[in-house]
Amino acid sequence: MPQPGTAAVRWRRDLAAWAIPEPILAAAPEDPYRFPGELFRRRAARASAGVDPPTPTTERALEALPEGGTVLDVGCGSGATSLPLAGHVATITGVDESARMLAAFSSAAAEAGVASATVEGRWPDVAADVDGADVVCSGHVLYNVPELGPFALALDGHARRRVVVELTERHPWAWMGDLWIRFHGLERPAGPSADDAVAVLREAGLTPEREDRVSRAGGGGGFAERSDAVALVRRRLCLGADRDGEIAEALGDRLVRDADGLWSAGPERHVTVTLWWTPSGPTG
Repeated sequence: MPQPGTAAVRWRRDLAAWAIPEPILAAAPEDPYRFPGELFRRRAARASAGVDPPTPTTERALEALPEGGTVLDVGCGSGATSLPLAGHVATITGVDESARMLAAFSSAAAEAGVASATVEGRWPDVAADVDGADVVCSGHVLYNVPELGPFALALDGHARRRVVVELTERHPWAWMGDLWIRFHGLERPAGPSADDAVAVLREAGLTPEREDRVSRAGGGGGFAERSDAVALVRRRLCLGADRDGEIAEALGDRLVRDADGLWSAGPERHVTVTLWWTPSGPTG
């Protein structure tokens, strides 16, 4: 097996630096890594209903799909990345480590009127159990993948026409750096970034193209209640509910309500990156 190159080593190192120090983690009232199912379900529902304009990720996948094609969604969650394709495909297969997320994905796919299949497990550990597809997609997963090269090559090996991945320009917790300093006196890492991901992919022999989309915080991915948006940030910071007032104050203009009345917290300038490439060919 070839040794990882410089970009892969840097990527793994920078991700490891995001680990929450053990004393802070041990004192956390709730799991800071848990993501509310409400957000996944709402994003999937909006995506499958076509409420929002097509994203570059959806457009790049659609232009490569044949009529009645197949899609493989790795790290599918509730299907927000793949379900916008529901009206153009025969089957979507979702892969995820969480049985709860796979159940939500199956339910959302049924509501969208598309056939689906699921595989529970971590990619690429379960790759041998998954058939190839015309388009392979993976949305907002890469920052959870220390071994990015093998992960991406397994995506490549399962795609007949195109691989499409989506991630934020910077690590999704990077915007909270000032909050970590304020509440814990802890400096957080600067990387990795989408640029670093591209470097790893190229080092692995892939040739991704790239398109960036700039948006404001919010846009349909938030909560009905302001307090729930604050609570998500509070959990990420490993703090108790008694700190919600301080957190809301510290968030300031980054705590927003969108046109649909949904609350979210995030960077004032949100950049989502779509990467895509033509694969070398499926393994199954």
